Order: sequence, then structure tokens, then C-alpha cells
Amino acid sequence: MKKVLGKALGAAALALAFASPALAADEAPAGKWQVKVLATSVLADGKITAVRKDLIGLPAGAQTDASNNSFTPTLAIEYFALPNVSVETICCFTAHHVTGAGSLAGAALVDHALILPATVTAKYHLTLPGGIKPYVGAGGAWFFYIDERAGATAQALGATRVKLDNDAGVVVQGGIDIPITKTGLGLTLDAKKYWISTTAHFYTANGTEALTTRHRMDPWVLSAGVAYRF
Repeated sequence: MKKVLGKALGAAALALAFASPALAADEAPAGKWQVKVLATSVLADGKITAVRKDLIGLPAGAQTDASNNSFTPTLAIEYFALPNVSVETICCFTAHHVTGAGSLAGAALVDHALILPATVTAKYHLTLPGGIKPYVGAGGAWFFYIDERAGATAQALGATRVKLDNDAGVVVQGGIDIPITKTGLGLTLDAKKYWISTTAHFYTANGTEALTTRHRMDPWVLSAGVAYRF
């Protein structure tokens, strides 16, 4: 987490350095649409919050953790309904695996899960000198889980297949858009915090559901990239 925050702060300093010529320039044309191409880091949680079915016999103190994703290309599309009010949606896929923690430390439980975090937020933008626009936003999200695969430890315990439930949650965000030309091109930094969970179902080869656990995902999603408003 410290490394990611350090990278984000470094990106912010770089953005301000590049943006300095624009501080004295006129604002870029205020178009209705903005497209952002971002590099995104997803810092997930993954802890068990409830065990709903257990035919395997989890040991006391069993816990799990979801891996962080250090880099995911992301596309954001934003529409300005008013000069300072916009609606934004993002598109990306992020891959994670789930390992054991506590008494399950070192266990490979889910080797691969591809997540599509469908997100829509409403944002309010302030306007500072030079056209710099910090913003805050909030909205809803639906996480779709695709191509889940049982890990080696889960398979050794007889769970040959795993399914993660799609689920809904809420998100808040904050960030800043910094113009670097008068034609709508700019730099952008963004941070989102999600509150969202999922249920994991582990099945044996004959189709029996041997383990059902509820997990808190609640990721931080940190992004930096370029924006074009038109």
C-alpha cells in the first residue's frame, strides 16, 4: 500500500510539473464529453466474513486474502450534464487470486478470478486557476466474476470447481483533472473506495457444494493517466 501511494504522489508531482505551463493559460474548451485512458492499481481485501456451509472442516482461525493488482489498463467515459456536474463509467478487467491467511496461511484457494467492476458515479467538479478541476463523486457498482479457477490447495481438499457470486455495492471517489493544452488534453489522478462483497462456492467433482463463504472485497482503486475533453 505504501509503495502504491508513493507512486501516486510521484505521479501527482509529475502531473503538476507538466501542467505548470497551463496554469497561466486559458481554460481548455469545456466540451460535454471526456475520455480517460488510465493505468489502474486495484488493492482488494478478500477476508472471510461468514461461513455458510462447511463440509470440508475449516480449521479454527481460517482466513483469506485477495491479491492486489499492480497494473490494469482502464477506460473511463464521462458526460458533463452541467459545467461542474458529470456522470462517469469505467471499463476494465482485473485479475486476482485468493490465498489462505491465519491457520490457512500459504493455501492456494482461488488461482484466478477475472473481475469486471461495472461502475457509475456522479461527480462534482471545482474550478481552480488554470482550469485545474479537483472533484468528488459517489455511485454504485456491480462486480461480475468471470473464469474463476480452484487453487491447488482447494483441489487437494476435493473442491475441483469454484464460483464467485456477482454482487452490488457502493463507491466514493476523489481526484483531479489538470489541463496541459488548450485543446482538451490533460492529466488525471483518481482514487475510488468500494464497499462490496461476494460469496464463494466450492464444489466437488460430483457437483456437491462442499464450502460456502462470504468475503469482503472492499478494494481501493487508484488510477493515473491522460484525459481528453471534447
